[in-house]
Amino acid sequence: MNERKYPIGIQTFSEMIRKKYVYVDKTDLVWRMANSAKFTFLSRPRRFGKSLLSSTLHSYFAGEKELFEGLKIMPLEQEWAVYPVLHFDLSGTKHGGTQGVVDEIGRLLRRMEADYGITGASGSIGMRFATLIEKAYTQTNRQVVVIIDEYDAPLLDVLHNDQLLAEVREVMQEFYQRLKMCEPMIRFCFITGITKFSQLSIFSTLNNLKNVSMLPEFSAICGITESELCHDLRPDMELLAEAEGCTVEETHRQLKELYDGYHFSRNSEETYNPFSLINAFSSRETRPYWFDTGTPTFLIRQMQYFHTDITQMEDIEVPATAFDRPTEAMTDALPLLYQSGYLTIKDYDRIGQVYTLAIPNQEVRIGFTEGLLPTYVGIDSAKVQVGFALKFWRALKQRDIDRAMREMQAYLAGIPYVEGFKKKLAEAATAEGFYEYTFYLIFNMLNVYARTQVKCFTGRIDMVVHMPNNTYVFELKTSASSGAALRQIDDRGNALPYQTGSDDVVKVGVSIDTATMTLKEWVILTC
Repeated sequence: MNERKYPIGIQTFSEMIRKKYVYVDKTDLVWRMANSAKFTFLSRPRRFGKSLLSSTLHSYFAGEKELFEGLKIMPLEQEWAVYPVLHFDLSGTKHGGTQGVVDEIGRLLRRMEADYGITGASGSIGMRFATLIEKAYTQTNRQVVVIIDEYDAPLLDVLHNDQLLAEVREVMQEFYQRLKMCEPMIRFCFITGITKFSQLSIFSTLNNLKNVSMLPEFSAICGITESELCHDLRPDMELLAEAEGCTVEETHRQLKELYDGYHFSRNSEETYNPFSLINAFSSRETRPYWFDTGTPTFLIRQMQYFHTDITQMEDIEVPATAFDRPTEAMTDALPLLYQSGYLTIKDYDRIGQVYTLAIPNQEVRIGFTEGLLPTYVGIDSAKVQVGFALKFWRALKQRDIDRAMREMQAYLAGIPYVEGFKKKLAEAATAEGFYEYTFYLIFNMLNVYARTQVKCFTGRIDMVVHMPNNTYVFELKTSASSGAALRQIDDRGNALPYQTGSDDVVKVGVSIDTATMTLKEWVILTC
C-alpha cells in the first residue's frame, strides 16, 4: 500500500490536492451550494471542515480548474469562469478587544487592497470593504465572490461582556452592512460560523441570506459520512487496524463509538468528526483529539450563566424553532451546545416538529465531562485518571460493585481538592444533588453510561448506571442510612422497569458523609 499523507493542520484545498494528501471528494456538494443562492450561511462546530470548504469554494470561483481534475464537480461545471475572490478568515480576531478586531480586519483588507492597486486606504473597515468590492468589480468586469470564515469569532470571545459585546457588534455591523449595499456587484457570498447573532446586519439586513445549516442536501458537506469512511478511507482503517493489532471490523466499530453519531439535519447520514478521524489515522491511535484542543471558554460561560443541568444531556426534546434562536436572545444553552457539536440530532418527530438531542459519541461524552469536572464539582480531572480510573473501571467490568464503591470512597476521601469541592458543595441546591453531579461526571468520564433523575411511574430514580449485562439502580442519601436508601428503591419499585430485560439488575443504597466528603456506607442487593 502506498504511503498515505494526512492533512494535519492543513485547511487549504489547493495544497491538499497539489501535495496529494488524503482528500474526501465533496466537490459535487460544493458546486450545488455555489449555485443554489447568492448569500449562503453554514453553521458547523469548530474543526469540522468549514475552513477547508471555504478554501474549496475559493479555488472553484478563482477558476482553478486543474485542481478539480478527476473530482465529482467536473461533469457539473461547464464554464469555469474566473471571479475576483475576497476571502476573510476572522479566527485571528479573538482575544484582541475592539481595537484588535479592527486591526486584524484592517490587516486582511490591506493584503487584498494591494491586489487591486489600493494604497494608503483610510476610513472605517466597512468603507474600505465597500471600496475593495467596487475596485475588484470594476477592474475585472466580473462580479465579486466574498467568503467570510468564522464570522462570529470576535463576538463569541466577548459573549458575556455586555459592554465589549456591544462595541464589537457595532464594528462588525458597520462591516457587514456593506454586503447588502454592494449586492449588485456580488456573484456569491459564503459565510461560516458556529452561532447566529441576529442583531448583526449580516442577518437583519441580508434578508435573502439562505441558512443551509440544517438542510438535508448539505448535511454531509462537512465531516466524514459512514459511506465515505467505508469507501474512501477504507485503506486508512486497514492501516489503523494493523497498528492496533485488531481486525478492520473491530477498528470500524471503535471509530464509530468514538467519533460518529453527528446529524446535521432530520434526514442526514451519520457523520464522523473529521478532525479526530484524520488524526487517528495519522497517529495510528484512537484518542479524544477534538477535546485535546480544549472546551471553548464561551461554552462553559454560557452553561454556567444558564445553570445548565449537565446530568440531563440525553434525549432532550426541543421544538424546531429552538435552532433558529439568536445567540444573544438564548434562554438556555441548548442551541449553543448543538451548534458547538456537544449535542446532536438523534430523532425527529415530523408531526410535532420536535427534535430529540443527545451527546453524539464517546469522545464527546468523556471529554465533555472531563472538561466540566473542575467547573461543576471542583475536582481536578487529571487526578481522576491517576490510578483510580483503571481500578474503578476494572471493578465495574468484573461486576464487583462493592470493590468499585470502595475505590470511589478512597478516591473522594483522598484527593487534594478540598476547598474547591467544599465551595461547590455549599453552592449546590442540595447535597444529594451535588453528589449526583459528581457521580455522573466521574462515571461518564470513564465511559460508563449513567443517567440521573430518571423518570419512572413512582417518581424519579437518583441514578441508573448501565454496564454490559448489568444495570445498577442507585439511591444516594446524605441524611439517612444506606439501608434507608435501599428501602426507598424497594418501596418505590425503582428497579422494576429494568427487571424485564436480560441484564442483571443491582440495587445500590449509598449513604454519604458530607463532613468527610466521601461515601460513608453502602448496601448492595442483586434482584
